[in-house]
Amino acid sequence: MALWLQRLAVAALLLLGASAGAVAQSFAPALVYDLGGRFDKSFNEAAFTGAERFKAETGIAYREFEIRNDTQREQALRTFAQRGQNPIIAVGFAFRAAMEKVAGEFPNTRFVIIDATVDRPNVQNILFREHEGSYLVGLLAAMKSQSGAIGFVGGMDIPLIRKFACGYVQGARAGRADIRIIQNMTGTTGAAFSDPVRGGELARSQIAQGADVVYHAAGATGIGVLQATADSGKLGIGVDSNQNALHPGRVLTSMLKRVDVAIHAALVAGREGRWSSGTTVLGLAENGVDWADDEHNRTLITPAMREAVAKAADDIRAGRLRVHDVMAGGDCPVR
Repeated sequence: MALWLQRLAVAALLLLGASAGAVAQSFAPALVYDLGGRFDKSFNEAAFTGAERFKAETGIAYREFEIRNDTQREQALRTFAQRGQNPIIAVGFAFRAAMEKVAGEFPNTRFVIIDATVDRPNVQNILFREHEGSYLVGLLAAMKSQSGAIGFVGGMDIPLIRKFACGYVQGARAGRADIRIIQNMTGTTGAAFSDPVRGGELARSQIAQGADVVYHAAGATGIGVLQATADSGKLGIGVDSNQNALHPGRVLTSMLKRVDVAIHAALVAGREGRWSSGTTVLGLAENGVDWADDEHNRTLITPAMREAVAKAADDIRAGRLRVHDVMAGGDCPVR
């Protein structure tokens, strides 16, 4: 090859590299939802709500993908990275392994993951203190129960979901020391978050055992839990998004996990050039979790319940009350 052609080829490669770098650093966000889909009325939908709020405020569109099975996690992240999407947000702990790999392949692309930690300089991790919010709804459940028994239906049997359960039990015991708590997990794979039929079966089983309030931390599976409690004339407790309106008067409250706020904040920071790697943890003090109080459940919450939950929330924020985090070490101290 003539020297001038060699120089031209090198120049072209350098230009291509510069262009690729520019694309990688541009702001073109994308979301990859977990199993259950964007309209699960819970975890994924909270992420969708946050992204839609950002879009409405800025006019900036985002790309999205709903995985149908676990094998699509890595494929979706890599495809978005190859297309120059930046940042890329993975909604759920199950993306950890896929993100670890793909983030290493695309060091100039920014990534965000919810509910997991990936130790990469181009990854932002967002975690929540779900046990704190679960304590509050457990307190309300125990105080509301007339039968003396309440239930918990988890999704996949993993430490993250046991974290919800432990906070719920601890709050319930604070509300009523002799409360009986019936617990079930839906399964051991990601499909446990998208099985409303099984959720309904578990809720009806707990009701048959005496539970008159049932809390779910099960994604789309929880739709079946709330339907079953409503059909049985009992009370459900929603999770992640505010699910009170799904069955007005039959959902005692919802444990709000503000994934919507986290997604919106991550997108705003990315657009304004304030994005940073590392780990952010959101609890009651950071307005990352809470309980839902609206026109759909207001008549269900007595003044005594409202006073008790307000005090507990203040004590948790101030550090006077510690709610056990099973993911920080050790089994749940209460049953």
